[in-house]
Amino acid sequence: MDMVRIGGFLSALRKEREMTQEQLGEKLGVTNKTVSRWETGTYLPPVEMLQAMSELYGITINEILSGERLSAEAYREKAEENIKEAISSSFTLKEKIDFYRKKWKRDHLGTYLMGMLATIALYVAGVFWIEGMQVVGFVFLAGFLIVQNNRMMTYVEARAFDGSGRQ
Repeated sequence: MDMVRIGGFLSALRKEREMTQEQLGEKLGVTNKTVSRWETGTYLPPVEMLQAMSELYGITINEILSGERLSAEAYREKAEENIKEAISSSFTLKEKIDFYRKKWKRDHLGTYLMGMLATIALYVAGVFWIEGMQVVGFVFLAGFLIVQNNRMMTYVEARAFDGSGRQ
């Protein structure tokens, strides 16, 4: 599958409906950034989104995956190609997301431990030496966890949605 071609086709379909990426994202329950990634060919929409877009645009999923509207005779040929390619990946989106989350957490365990140690050090400093450092420690912890979660989700999204499995 040519993801850039698919992306260009999705962009053209959206523009035919005179919708912005943000409007499409709202209809599908995703961000405009996600729509942009689909349209640039960065990654392929998950099956649920392909189905929703096929209904919205009045075309088949096979046409979306082919990156063009298909005649009756071309439809069969492209359907066979797309099915073969689709079954080559047997993992569900949820399984991919779970896998990459666990992998990221395992690969970044040291970072989490260092963050926890820094939080403990700030808390202890507040208890024994500097008044108010406990609050600083907890604010640090909250910020640290938010940043780490965002980094993890960026990592997961880049790998689970495009299907490349790159490390």
